[in-house]
Amino acid sequence: MDASKFVDSYFDAWNHRDPVAVAEHLAANGLYFDIPENAQRTHDELIVSLKGFFSTYTHRYELIGDILQGQNTVAFQYRMYHTGSTASTDSVCGAEFITLNGDAAINITDYYETTDSIEPRNHKYAKSGLDEQQLFEYKNRLASIMQSEQLFLQPDLTLPKLAKSVGCSVNHLSQVINAGFGMSFFDYLNHFRVGHAKALLSGSNGQNGAVLDVAFTVGFNSNSAFYAAFKKCVGQTPAQYRQAQLRKSH
Repeated sequence: MDASKFVDSYFDAWNHRDPVAVAEHLAANGLYFDIPENAQRTHDELIVSLKGFFSTYTHRYELIGDILQGQNTVAFQYRMYHTGSTASTDSVCGAEFITLNGDAAINITDYYETTDSIEPRNHKYAKSGLDEQQLFEYKNRLASIMQSEQLFLQPDLTLPKLAKSVGCSVNHLSQVINAGFGMSFFDYLNHFRVGHAKALLSGSNGQNGAVLDVAFTVGFNSNSAFYAAFKKCVGQTPAQYRQAQLRKSH
């Protein structure tokens, strides 16, 4: 999978305001997570949602920095600004984390800042010494490490260990995950672990090891924790998801 071509095509679809073309990057059984809206959309639901969005708003999207690629994963940051304005004066930044299965995404998670969210967040962390630029830098560093080193696969990964890898304090990393990604530390880890598990459960005609083996492979310490996190993210148990993939492959 050529990550740069996938991302170029994805941006092109957004910039042409083509909801079908955007959704074509998502597998038929894939899910799109809009974190600020706390919304989860299927392929067809994404098309309907984007039709309304594109009929109301006109934006341009551009890549910020490098595209990060791991095994079956792609991550990048982007800038969105209103058509007719400039990216430097009127823009919102975001990041997307994508889990691939072949040439399509089975999981796209979109994090971005809304205008309403910036002021409360800055006020909340004003006394911590973490300013907007530091938040952005730590967020970039965290995304890079999680994709390139796949630290989420470590079952004993803790917030202090991850903070050491990022090169920041535990308090600052907690703020980056909470404010920058809208998640708790464990939900943030589980998002990556479940995405990796979906790829394993979908691969090799769904016969890529027992479900319990998959749970341990992606970093969970127990089957019950894996099932709970998987169902929270996907809406199905791992076994149900695997069976659904098997039916679609025949």
